[in-house]
Formats: sequence, structure tokens, C-alpha cells
Amino acid sequence: MAPTPNSTNTSTADTNKNMVSSENPRATVSLSFYEKHYPPGFLRKVVAETIATFLLVFVTCGSAALSAASNQHKVSQMAASVAGGLIVTVMIYAVGHVSGAHMNPAVTIAFAAVRHFPWKQVPLYAAAQLTGAIVASFTLRELLHPIERIGTTSPSGSDLQALVFEIVVTFSMMFITSAVATDTKARGELGGIAVGSAVCITSILAGPISGGSMNPARTIGPAIASHYYKGLWVYLVGPLMGTLLGALSYNFVRASEKPVDDGTSPKFKLHQLGNDKMNNIFRDPIDDL
Repeated sequence: MAPTPNSTNTSTADTNKNMVSSENPRATVSLSFYEKHYPPGFLRKVVAETIATFLLVFVTCGSAALSAASNQHKVSQMAASVAGGLIVTVMIYAVGHVSGAHMNPAVTIAFAAVRHFPWKQVPLYAAAQLTGAIVASFTLRELLHPIERIGTTSPSGSDLQALVFEIVVTFSMMFITSAVATDTKARGELGGIAVGSAVCITSILAGPISGGSMNPARTIGPAIASHYYKGLWVYLVGPLMGTLLGALSYNFVRASEKPVDDGTSPKFKLHQLGNDKMNNIFRDPIDDL
């Protein structure tokens, strides 16, 4: 009896799968590991984080580099701070519903620490953020030549002074982010404006002292592209401590249900519609897994 088309396709698929397994067992093991630990569609979250961080660093470091070139007076320090806040706002509204719009390894780690993000996904998120930051920094280095320092951050005074500033301003940013991104009682549709405003205000305050980085990726990318590593540890330790303290503090004062690690990323709720059917338009299918 001749095989049916379905049985033929199944046999062919099984044969191909066996060939892949025998020819490249390591690839099969890697694929199985990925499918086991990461939900379908996770790759698009990683790509979204890479693009968002690229644009964040491109705008913030590009405006900072032009601002530092004081003899040209192309961008003021105030304008650079405002640009940083605005790009955070627009990226939250652009990819917040896709990846959570972390754009910051310290934010991702803080969300994981309070069980709003799975630890097993942290390394890939951080890798995506660092990749976006580094690519943006090298792009700026080529575009803004001969400017040598592409938006680098370094302490203007002592390292301790810059460290304290970074902890405080990052704490403020993360406290607000935790409120609008994780608390169901907060007005999530205004999350982008709230977080962007926080970044803008804290950048204006901390800019003259520490550069107002609040983001290890935002500092590491320009440091590598510019070969400038002064006080780099401040921008690794400070933002991490600030985000952890901010997330833990809000987790303590919040008046809602206990957070559960459900394998999804915190998302900014952009709309509050009364009709449940309309709400499904903005629903991420990965959240059902």
C-alpha cells in the first residue's frame, strides 16, 4: 500500500531529525536546552532588547559626546539629559509590551531579585543589552570622528562621591520603574512618561558629578569604544546597588499581591480598556505559557 502524504512527510522529518542528531549531536543538545529553558518567542524579546539598548546608547552617548565638545556648542548638557529621558520614554512605548524595555542589565537583575523576572533568562538579556550598547558606541565613534570620548562617564570628583550619586539616582529610577511596571494599582499607561521623566531629572542632577549613567551597559559600551576606563567599577557597582535597593524597597511598600515568577517580563501597560476583548489586542501570547 502506498504511503499517505502525511506519513511520508512524517517519515522524512524523522529521518532528517535523526541525521541532524547523528551528524551534529552538540547542536541537538543546545536546541533541546534552549527549548526547555526558554519559551517560544523568547528570541524576539532578546532582539527587542538589543535594538532598544542600541537606540538608548546611540542617543544618550551621542548627545553627551556632542555636549562635551564645548567649543562647538552643538548640544547643551541640559539638552543631553532631556534627550536621555525622551529616548527612554519612547522605547518603553515601542518595546515595553514585547520585552519589558529593560535596556539595562542592572534593571534586569533587580527584577529577577524580586521574582518579577526568571533568573535563567538574565544572562541572555544582559548579553543583548551589552551587544546593543557596544555596537551603538562603535557606530558613534565612526560617525563623530574625531571626537575621542563617545559619551563616556567618569567621576568628576572622588570615586566615592560618584558612587553615592549613582546609587541614589539609580534607586530613584528603579523605585519608580517598579511602581509603574509591576504594581497593578499604579497607572501603567503612564509608565513611559514616569520613568523617562525620572531618568531626565536624575541625569540633570547627577550629570556634573558622575555623568548620571544608571546603566552598566551605557557605560561599558562607550568605555570600550573610547578605550577609557577611569572609575569603571563605580558604574558597575553603583547602578546594581541602586536598582536592587529600589526594587526591594518598592516590593516592601507595595500594597498588592505577592509577586510570582511566571517566566514573563514585567511590562508597561499602555492602555486600560474596559472591554476584555479589546484588552486581548495588547496581550502578549507568551504570557500564557
